[in-house]
Amino acid sequence: MASGVVLLTGFEPFGGSTVNPSQEVVRLLHGTEISGKRIVGHTLPVSLKQIGAAIDRILQETDPEVVISLGQSGSASTIVLERFAVNLADFSAPDNDGASVTDAALEDDGPTAIASRLPLRAIESELLDAGIPVRLSNSAGTYLCNAAMYLFLTRTGPQTPCGFIHLPCLPEQVAAALRAARDGEGLRPGSTASMSLDLMVAAVRLAIEATVRRVARARVAIPGG
Repeated sequence: MASGVVLLTGFEPFGGSTVNPSQEVVRLLHGTEISGKRIVGHTLPVSLKQIGAAIDRILQETDPEVVISLGQSGSASTIVLERFAVNLADFSAPDNDGASVTDAALEDDGPTAIASRLPLRAIESELLDAGIPVRLSNSAGTYLCNAAMYLFLTRTGPQTPCGFIHLPCLPEQVAAALRAARDGEGLRPGSTASMSLDLMVAAVRLAIEATVRRVARARVAIPGG
């Protein structure tokens, strides 16, 4: 595990959208330094077929100390900290390859579920204290966000802080969906909640800071660490 690198991943746009807030946050934070750690950002494909190989390549290239994955949730009204990923891909809305699956295991011999290794309660407190709405969730779903969380957790060591954060839609995404619904070109979105990109970036910065502090405290607690 290389000291000093925080891997931050997002997803490419999907579902007909031309933007994905997780990709935008990663783009803005890539190459910056937070709490003395270098942020290395990568965009993951919204493709069940390609995501495993992409994750393997990114981990080999970065050898990160911390891994935080981001994704968009169309139903989220807050920042969402995911507690568990499950060994399941099950979605009828096709990915960007046009594929949909039912009851597919992500790893044939993998655990049924695996818990986040991020300090979720510490992150929650940091965001709430900063006036940023956030909540904990027990399930990352069964689409590509869950797949990313599960595969990163199984491909990194138990001492590597690793987990997933869902982001709400951007205001312009909600506005575009409402405009399409008004013009008869689509359905009204199930949620009209949104969050500004600046606030999402601030939230992710705080999440990284809280995680790095936890790593530093763990090292101090280990003699010779």
